[in-house]
Amino acid sequence: MASAKRAIYAAIAGNFAIAVVKFVAAGFSGSSAMLAEGIHSLVDTGNGGLLLLGINRSRRRPTRMHPFGYGKDVYFYTLVVAILIFGIGGGISMYEGILYVLSPHELGDPTLNYVVLGIAILFEGYVWTIAWKEFRAVSGERPFWDEVRASKDPTTFTVLFEDTAALIGLVFALVGIFLAHALQTPVLDGVASICIGILLCGVASLLILESKGLLLGESVSPEVRESILHLVDLDPDIRGLSRMMTMHMGPDVVLLNLDLVFRPGLSTREIEAAVDRLEKTLRAEHEQLMYITVEVDSPTVR
Repeated sequence: MASAKRAIYAAIAGNFAIAVVKFVAAGFSGSSAMLAEGIHSLVDTGNGGLLLLGINRSRRRPTRMHPFGYGKDVYFYTLVVAILIFGIGGGISMYEGILYVLSPHELGDPTLNYVVLGIAILFEGYVWTIAWKEFRAVSGERPFWDEVRASKDPTTFTVLFEDTAALIGLVFALVGIFLAHALQTPVLDGVASICIGILLCGVASLLILESKGLLLGESVSPEVRESILHLVDLDPDIRGLSRMMTMHMGPDVVLLNLDLVFRPGLSTREIEAAVDRLEKTLRAEHEQLMYITVEVDSPTVR
C-alpha cells in the first residue's frame, strides 16, 4: 500500500495543476470538451485525497466496537471515489455536452486549447507511467484483468483506472475540438464532452463492482488457500481439515477459520500445542493472517 501512495501523490499534484489550466483555457475558448476535462481533473484531485484518507483511516488500531480493525475503510472510500467519478465527473460532463449540442455557439481561438491539451497529455502520460509501474510491481506477470479481479488493494488499480481515463479523455477532447474547428461544426465539441462523460461512467462502474465485492467480503486467493491447506497437512497431529473459511478485512488483514480433525488420542494440552504451532507456522508464511480461529471437528480429547 505504501507504493500505491506514491502513485496517488503524483496523481493529486498533476491533476490539480492541470485542472486549473484547463479551466482557464475553457474560459478563454468556450470549449465544452475543455470544461469537461477541467471537471474531470478536479474530481480526480479530490478522489486522490479520499484514497489517502481511506488508507490512513484503515490503519487505525482495533477497538471494542471494531475488533477486526478498520481495514475495510479502504474499500469504502474506493466506493465513494467511484460514485464521485460516476456522478460528478461523468454526469456533469454529459450534462454540459448535451447542453452544448442543443445550443452550440461559435468557438474561440483553439490555440490555447491545443497547447493545454498537449501539455496535459505529456504530464498525464508521466503520471500514468508511475501508476502502471506501481501496479505491475504488485501484479508481477499476472494478466492485467486477472490481477484487478484478484487484488485486495483497490488503491493501486483505482489510480491506474483514473489515469487511463484521463489520457483517453484528453484524446477525446483534442479530437473533438480539432474536428469542431476543421469542419466548422461546433456541435462536435459537445459530442466530445458527452464521450468523456460516458468514458468516466464506464470506469466508475468497473470500480463500483470491484468495491462491492471487497466490501461484501472476499476470500483469499486460490494460491494462498492452497498454501494454507499444504501447511495444515504438514502438521503430524492434524488428521484432516473439514472446513476452511477466509475473508479479507482489509488489503493486508485476513480472518481465517479452520475446522480441524486431530489425531486420535491427543490430550487437551497436546491439541492446544498443535494449534499454537500451526498458527505460528501460518503467520510465518502469510503475515496477512492476523485473526485465526480453530475449531475441533471431532471429539478426540480425552
